[in-house]
Amino acid sequence: MAEGDGLVSVDYEVFGKVQGVFFRKHTQAQGKKLGVVGWVQNTDYGSVRGQIQGPTAKVRQLQEWLKKTGSPKSEIDRAEFRNEKKIARLEHSDFCIVK
Repeated sequence: MAEGDGLVSVDYEVFGKVQGVFFRKHTQAQGKKLGVVGWVQNTDYGSVRGQIQGPTAKVRQLQEWLKKTGSPKSEIDRAEFRNEKKIARLEHSDFCIVK
């Protein structure tokens, strides 16, 4: 299977100045723009974490955005991705912000 085929699910966590800078809102908007699903939430220790699901190529695009772009006022130190796996179908119907 070529890169970009099939569906994948990956968990992420982004560290840096990512709370109080509309990071979740921008992540949700970027996810919807790319056509992926999942969720995003703040953690109690200052990072933002979540899950992305969708076509491999689209998930890769959001991973790059999380690593390098983020919201306009954010300052990303690093992004970690784990638990990547191929999935048969999407487990989420939308990209939502979890409180």
